[in-house]
Amino acid sequence: MRALITGGAGFIGSNLARALSERGDEVRIFDDFSTGRAENLDGLDVEIHEGTLVDPAAVGRAVAGCAVVFHEAAIPSVARSVAEPVASHDANATGTLNVLLAARDADVQRVVYASSSSVYGNAKVLPVHEELPTRPISPYGVSKLVGERYLEAFHASYGLPTVALRYFNVFGPRQNPRAEYAAVVPRFIAKTLDDEAVTIFGDGEQVRDFTFVGDVVGANLAAAEAPEAAWGGAFNVAYGEQHSINELIGAIHALVPGEHPAPIHDPPRAGDVRASQADASLAREVLGFRPEGSFEDGLRTTVSWFTELHEAGAL
Repeated sequence: MRALITGGAGFIGSNLARALSERGDEVRIFDDFSTGRAENLDGLDVEIHEGTLVDPAAVGRAVAGCAVVFHEAAIPSVARSVAEPVASHDANATGTLNVLLAARDADVQRVVYASSSSVYGNAKVLPVHEELPTRPISPYGVSKLVGERYLEAFHASYGLPTVALRYFNVFGPRQNPRAEYAAVVPRFIAKTLDDEAVTIFGDGEQVRDFTFVGDVVGANLAAAEAPEAAWGGAFNVAYGEQHSINELIGAIHALVPGEHPAPIHDPPRAGDVRASQADASLAREVLGFRPEGSFEDGLRTTVSWFTELHEAGAL
């Protein structure tokens, strides 16, 4: 199978590229390298198309000849979308429309889309399930929900097989800890390895359903082969657990030897939800999604990976 991964040089995309390559698939990468990094693809035999999602011609060339499109590319980060809402919309909403148009015209067999738990906003019921209303409170969440709706519409209007995966706080190797809007897990690990205090926005009692990237990759592979009952649908991808930010930093400190400075607390950030936890039973039932890892095992693997980079002077 020839598979296209948009955003394939990014954190999740590059982990997915490795899994596809290891099982013998032909992998094509489409990335503008604005947040993705070429070193994430080191050692992989992949075809690279450099381009941006807002260029329909470039997207069309990348999609042509591919059986499955894993649409991972986006401008990530809730905080960044609050600062730059137009850029977030252009890449995440309009960019997704361009991918779907190209997939329709190329008779692609499946489009698997990276959505986000941010589509739920501050849900009144936890754990959240797919029948609950979607009420995003950030431009990022809105842009991801627009993408979902486009997938649903393209399946209904054109018969294009689509599956949306709502990721919950994905972490793991190859996540960039030094980016301006770096995610909390790699940022906390890098700060701890540098013997620096981490910054927590708010009281740290906000909770997240942290999900290891290996299981997110597994969900993508399952979605690419899921039966027709999944087409046009959206599915939570997570462990169904709650871990507070304070618990996360405590776990990281426990995995990194030495004394660590106490966290710094800054005011809460606009657009951040207070609590997030998934009910992933629908993904189990329809996609056959069965997580093989856990938060604890994933965190140990991730800390070990970043520690090796740090000791080699490459972090």
